[in-house]
Amino acid sequence: MKFAVGYQLPEEDEEPLVHIVRDFREQIDEVYFPWPNMPSGRSPMGSMDGAVDWQAQRRLESDLSAFKEMGLKLDLLLNASCYGRYGFSRYLANKVCSIVAHLRDSVGLEVVTTMSPMIARVIKQNFPAIDVRASVNMRLGTLKSLQYVADLFDSFYLQREYNRDLERIQELKDWCNREGKDLYMLANSGCLNFCSVQTFHDNLVAHEQEVSEMFNVRDETPALCWRYYQQRENWVAFLQNSWVRPEDIHHYEPYFSVIKLATRMHENPHMVIRAYCEERFMGNLPDLLEPGHGPVFAPYVIDNTRFPKDWFVKTTSCDKRCDRCNYCSSVLECVLVNVEEEALQMPARTRGSADYSPSL
Repeated sequence: MKFAVGYQLPEEDEEPLVHIVRDFREQIDEVYFPWPNMPSGRSPMGSMDGAVDWQAQRRLESDLSAFKEMGLKLDLLLNASCYGRYGFSRYLANKVCSIVAHLRDSVGLEVVTTMSPMIARVIKQNFPAIDVRASVNMRLGTLKSLQYVADLFDSFYLQREYNRDLERIQELKDWCNREGKDLYMLANSGCLNFCSVQTFHDNLVAHEQEVSEMFNVRDETPALCWRYYQQRENWVAFLQNSWVRPEDIHHYEPYFSVIKLATRMHENPHMVIRAYCEERFMGNLPDLLEPGHGPVFAPYVIDNTRFPKDWFVKTTSCDKRCDRCNYCSSVLECVLVNVEEEALQMPARTRGSADYSPSL
């Protein structure tokens, strides 16, 4: 089992992803990336508030060539939830074909991940050698949902809400094996399970360039999770989401050949990749996820080293009827640490030392 990692253009003071991937080359199989100034499942790459980074495409293609030389697969993201008036247009179909043909010929593109059935069909018709993959945001979590689009996609990302449902994963994996399809999983999503506003938020992200040009509502966020976690009584929901700890990732080897790590927008992709490759993380668990909700819990952290030994077994075998169970609430009491109080409890001599920091 290996990992797929997300590409981001580095700032001048940031470590290039090429260097990070090279450090963990033996455990990485794919790099997924957006195309500059194209809508995708995250903020558009290469432009912000009208300012265009004219070197973005050149740097991207140079890095893609470096990844290819390492023997990695390249996965183009055309996974926006909405393309506006272009969503079913010949214009978009022609643009997609132009980009895919260019990347196939220049860097050896092998995979395209999309939410759009139109884009999927266009690629299947024009580029039969390309692996067309269904985005995790399509929320495909049942046999029916896979069967409906089996003619459009060669592989599927599992609906993340079912990451802890091993029986369901086995069912979908068995079907994929019979049909000659592949199944993939996203390990470190920080999103709420079954988020009530995911479609609304995904559509805003798809139109982020246009949205940023508007005089928008102040002191609000379209992401429900940040508002929901403002209430302390809702923090237990964090434990009930889809993320998988690095220490538990090996349990998924029977089901997935490649697992996706969200690193496209993460401020420290090296930390995320290292944690999952080493299957160990000694820190604040939200810091591994995207989005990372660490600030909303401050001064508390969720100490990844304090999870009970039965965490994986319990959370993958329960009936997910959280209203009838207090297991996650009891675990939250164990893993939640107030780092300010912990620092005050340290001996004065230790607190005053130059290299002191809380245990996390």
